[in-house]
Amino acid sequence: MLKYFTDTTEALLSMALLTGMLYEYLKYCFHKTGRIFALIGLIGGLLGAGTVTYLKNGTKLLTSAKWNEIILILFFITLCALVLFWIFSALRKLIRPVSDLANSFLLCVIMMITLTYALPNVIIYPYSILLVEKSVLSTAFIFKVIGILFGLILVFLAGLSAGKGLIRLSSSQMMLVLSLALGVNGIRQISMCLRIMLTKKMIQNHKLFGDFSLFKIAAFSSNHDNWFIFGIMIVTILIPVLIWIKSAHVNEPYKTPAEKRKILKKWLINKRWAGLACTCLVLSLLNLTELKVIANREIELSPVEDAPVVNGNVEVSFEQVEDGHLHRFAYTTENDVAIRFIVIKKPNSSSYGIGLDACDICGETGYYEKDGQVVCNLCDVVMNINTIGFKGGCNPIVIPYSIENGKILVPVDGLAEFEKEFK
Repeated sequence: MLKYFTDTTEALLSMALLTGMLYEYLKYCFHKTGRIFALIGLIGGLLGAGTVTYLKNGTKLLTSAKWNEIILILFFITLCALVLFWIFSALRKLIRPVSDLANSFLLCVIMMITLTYALPNVIIYPYSILLVEKSVLSTAFIFKVIGILFGLILVFLAGLSAGKGLIRLSSSQMMLVLSLALGVNGIRQISMCLRIMLTKKMIQNHKLFGDFSLFKIAAFSSNHDNWFIFGIMIVTILIPVLIWIKSAHVNEPYKTPAEKRKILKKWLINKRWAGLACTCLVLSLLNLTELKVIANREIELSPVEDAPVVNGNVEVSFEQVEDGHLHRFAYTTENDVAIRFIVIKKPNSSSYGIGLDACDICGETGYYEKDGQVVCNLCDVVMNINTIGFKGGCNPIVIPYSIENGKILVPVDGLAEFEKEFK
């Protein structure tokens, strides 16, 4: 659950902040025209994201290579729209009607592309989980979906509060914050375009100065992609800060006590939106730092226990595995590859769950024991101990074995067939 909470937040936070600010800015600054374009951008982005998700995962029409080409086109359009937005904003006093209409359209395009690009990665999460869990009624599936929902709620509130807070700033402050956020996102898109073009060899790896090259820029941006998310968060935190500064110097005239109460209520609401934005950003920061480390921490597998090889079989005595806990054994092949397998006594039974320390879905990442349950080290799926030894889902790969004279005999020839799983 925690992993999907952090992954959802990471995937959607910058999109939510930008979309929230763009949506409210359009509605507030361009009135009726802006409201129409804000709605078009929102609905168009959702439809675009749904279409991309279906084409990528439900058909063979949109391969990864084609999607990268589309990303290049979309990001180029976004960057052109951003530059034109700044130009028309600078000329607003001279050609206001034309400028307002053009800026409404340009921000609508940016919003639509932002949603179309970011959402498909999260929309596919439930389907990806279901490939492993096989049932929507499994506990693991439900908990992971809850993690996704928590992430969606957090980014939605972050985007909503950012947008509601933005329109409570002055016109110049709104333009500054929005431009900075779009600028950070624009730099991120340029770096992503650079990576795609270098990968597709559309451009050469030119050296800029010294050993600093386009490839190093692309590699650095790829390895530090979260910096762009943090950059947008830093820009967004300006919104509550500016609101609190402004609220400390309120000097609005009033003639009656009723007008005074109205002013006080307005600033109370302003500070509440500022507080919500700040809270969401702090929670998001914790999510992307401390919680992410916890969610992605590597579980140290228990050590491999000794088991002799006698007459072509790895022999595991009942005494070694009688305690009901997970035990790990291995056979090292002539190619010096350690093929691991696990043994666990099934609860309330005299039978044993035996299988490779690997599965067809997650590979040889292995299993560990937690609170009396066997868990996949890669996808956190909890195994039903009674089904270990049977095919299906994330269960350990089935291996041949026999039981004789109080010992579990696992033939080394049968283990050697799975050598490729552990290379």
